Amino acid sequence: MSYSICVYCSASTTEPELIDLAARVGTEIARRGWQLVSGGGHVSMMGAVATAARAGGAHTVGVIPKHLVHREVADVDADELIVTDTMRQRKQLMEERADAFLTLPGGIGTLEEFFETWTGGYLGEHRKPVVVLDANGFYDGLFRWIDGMSERRIVTQQARDRIIVAADLPAAFAALRPAEG
Repeated sequence: MSYSICVYCSASTTEPELIDLAARVGTEIARRGWQLVSGGGHVSMMGAVATAARAGGAHTVGVIPKHLVHREVADVDADELIVTDTMRQRKQLMEERADAFLTLPGGIGTLEEFFETWTGGYLGEHRKPVVVLDANGFYDGLFRWIDGMSERRIVTQQARDRIIVAADLPAAFAALRPAEG
């Protein structure tokens, strides 16, 4: 089975530079021969990453809860489209199907997925890479806040070290790549 990257990103933005970033991520996943696991929507960044991954020949797995099938326009072109009953089931399946996680710019849903994945890794539920692509400083404020909590010892350094923050695509994909073994 192909190495699988779960991508968390916006399903609502229309900013051209963010849509382009998502497409470049999908293209790079395909170029590496990896598989995409996504939230199963065909809109905004989520749609762009899946469309670009497929255009490059990548296998795509979309996981979407039934109440979002119409709202996020389900990615019916996905190689596998899994419809779940709940958001919790969606996130669990995405985590199970992924070998690594990449968070792109997004809103509260993206943040919620990132925080749950980060926490699960810190608590030992998985040992998969958790990478944030901080394109153009999108997450600067978030990481100033997290680093401030780390300095105050509210967030342990071990927890903080579970997140790899990458400034650009090459750094993000270097952090995502499978461990040599």
